[in-house]
Amino acid sequence: MQGDIITYDYFGSLYINMTNRCDCHCVFCIRDEDSSALGGLWLQEEPSREEALEDILSKDLSQYSEIVFCGYGEPTCRADDMLWLCDQLHAAKRADLPPIRLNTNGHGSLINHRNIAPELKGRLDAVSVSLNGSNQEEYLRLTRPGSGEKGWDAMLDFVREAVKYVPRVMVTIVDYDKTPAEIAACRALAEGLGAQFRVRPYG
Repeated sequence: MQGDIITYDYFGSLYINMTNRCDCHCVFCIRDEDSSALGGLWLQEEPSREEALEDILSKDLSQYSEIVFCGYGEPTCRADDMLWLCDQLHAAKRADLPPIRLNTNGHGSLINHRNIAPELKGRLDAVSVSLNGSNQEEYLRLTRPGSGEKGWDAMLDFVREAVKYVPRVMVTIVDYDKTPAEIAACRALAEGLGAQFRVRPYG
């Protein structure tokens, strides 16, 4: 773990960098760049959950608007460790603990072979799910999940489930090769799933 960055400050939030692993290969992702260009966030070794907890609790958490599970990998590849960390952070009863959010591709239930959405209740305050396309064809073109068409269905199912258990669920797209009509269609899909919608700038 020497030299690896477990937590980092990004626009006033504390981001938790747990893994490089991801089941997608999005066309706009910078994961394929040389590791030296990734700001030191490419892990040489995944931190243990105890190391991650120690790192988080060593911070003055009052300076952050959120704690966010998000690095260069998909956090739900380590779902059990993420849930454990949420439990430990709440159990610490820190008065300065900010809301906790998960940034995800929505494949957590597919990756872990179980519906993880109910397990998020009381642990996460918000979830942000990458949509990237208003239909299966566009989604597969941009996201390129290893599971193929199953990835599209899994992502939609995860959003439907997450809104039952997490106070705030957002569906996002990256403003990459998007027409106004496609953005509007993505918004309609997100809101139809019961989620909020947000466009993230590319680059």
